[in-house]
Amino acid sequence: MSQVPRSLRACLVCSFVQAQSKFVKQGCPNCEAFLEMSGSSDSVADCTSEVFEGLITVNDTENSWVAKWQRLIGYVPGVYATQVNGVLPEEFAAAAENAGVRYIPRDGSANNDE
Repeated sequence: MSQVPRSLRACLVCSFVQAQSKFVKQGCPNCEAFLEMSGSSDSVADCTSEVFEGLITVNDTENSWVAKWQRLIGYVPGVYATQVNGVLPEEFAAAAENAGVRYIPRDGSANNDE
């Protein structure tokens, strides 16, 4: 069983996985417009988690049944976690809602809500 390097983190909103340094440098490719993580280690710590399960690679987020199942429709192709532990702070959840993005925790607790 291989272990995921500790420098990898997953976005709490979309579950996109990349190195912590890349989140700090570029933000989340799906959520940067409202989470504004770029340049802020504190925001990256608040909006991402190093505790996640499963990795999937999605090339076609529009037509993939896996993308639909994981609620990734419309996101950029890339590597995503199947579950992400952690709760998005209220101010970031409000920013997501204001941007028209419904925040649903990705820890598996909300899978039956849809």
